Amino acid sequence: MDSFDPLTLARIQFAANISFHILFPTISIAMGWVLLYFKTRFDRSGDAAWLDAYGFWVKIFALTFALGVVSGITMSFQFGTNWPGYMQKVGNVAGPLLAYEVLTAFFLEATFLGIMLFGRSRVSNRVHTLATFLVAFGTTVSAFWIIALNSWMQTPAGVSMLDGKVHVESWLAVIFNPSMPYRLTHMLLASGLTVAFLVAGVSAYRWLRGDRAAGVRHALTTGVTLAAVLIPLQILVGDAHGLNTFHHQPAKLAAIEGVWHTERGAPLLLFALPDEATQSNRYAVGIPKLASLIITHQPDGEIRGLNEFAGAHPPVAKVFWSFRVMVAVGVAMLLASWLAAWQLRRRGEPAPWLSRVLVAMTFSGWVATLAGWFVTEIGRQPWLVTGILRTADTASTVGGGMILSTLLMYLALYAVLLASYVSVVFYLARKAGAPAAANLEGVSA
Repeated sequence: MDSFDPLTLARIQFAANISFHILFPTISIAMGWVLLYFKTRFDRSGDAAWLDAYGFWVKIFALTFALGVVSGITMSFQFGTNWPGYMQKVGNVAGPLLAYEVLTAFFLEATFLGIMLFGRSRVSNRVHTLATFLVAFGTTVSAFWIIALNSWMQTPAGVSMLDGKVHVESWLAVIFNPSMPYRLTHMLLASGLTVAFLVAGVSAYRWLRGDRAAGVRHALTTGVTLAAVLIPLQILVGDAHGLNTFHHQPAKLAAIEGVWHTERGAPLLLFALPDEATQSNRYAVGIPKLASLIITHQPDGEIRGLNEFAGAHPPVAKVFWSFRVMVAVGVAMLLASWLAAWQLRRRGEPAPWLSRVLVAMTFSGWVATLAGWFVTEIGRQPWLVTGILRTADTASTVGGGMILSTLLMYLALYAVLLASYVSVVFYLARKAGAPAAANLEGVSA
């Protein structure tokens, strides 16, 4: 296929939009609950350091929320501009679910966000805490509806076809489709881990710059502890999610494991270069029977190969390597968080070298989330809605030149916005710690 044909360009453009957008809800979903934790700790203890932590991180939450809203609007437009066939065929499902997200979640967030950001001196402390809770709750409800729709596209249920369009027979089956509970839990934990390393990394950055305020210590401890608790849970949920994929999306599972031909006792490939031309894996390094053991819980369990899905399986190399990037980042998260938690408990502070590791991993959650989304979305191809609607059947007739020009514009804009976001986060960290750093320099002098 020509890499610059309209379909390919439209897919790249949508991938760029959703990849940029998902970065910010991944933070705002869990950040709302972390802010609520800071606020309730202040309410119960009266320790102003918790309020200092809240005051710093609520600024980053506001910045994140704004970028998430703007990028989400841009992404939603593309359903009509790039994929008009999507709403024409499955609009009876997608339309109401997106509307429920706006009515039950976005309005809730938007209504109480102003009180959360600007109302602390204008309303009672109890009302301000309630506003923080409602914003956090709204972000989670928003995730619920979006994941419900995405999961239904992966494992559709509760519908029938009539006159070439999807019609709902059971909303309960649509919303709680076979993969929805696993995807929602997996995504919420991913959000928690992303925020945990963001909080830990930025707090470690302030710590290294000499900002030893109690609020920084509280935030650092919170981030490290949250990461250390969530990463084992994510591993367990990931295993359950894999079993669900094995049963409901075997082609995706085969691509993840690089299984070209149905086999028993499939090895777990640590490294390989999948070759679709020869339907084989070059330079494969694997552990015998471990893939079958992990997926089927039997060393000689059978895994269906890609040969059973000729013309209807995803691009193998992209899914194969995206999954391994996600797992590698997860292992790094496990080691870093547990070691940091041990040092905080033993020494009261992380060693300078480990603080630098935490700073380097500030946005590691983004890497793992994007890799996971690539596995999810690319792994669904060539289907837009599995077994119902192919991606190629929904594309618009917009010319490749027009799509390419807007794609380049999006990429340039997103690069600037992403760099600006990261720089502002660390600017706020430097600004917050400036007095402490100045005092430290004065003592040294």
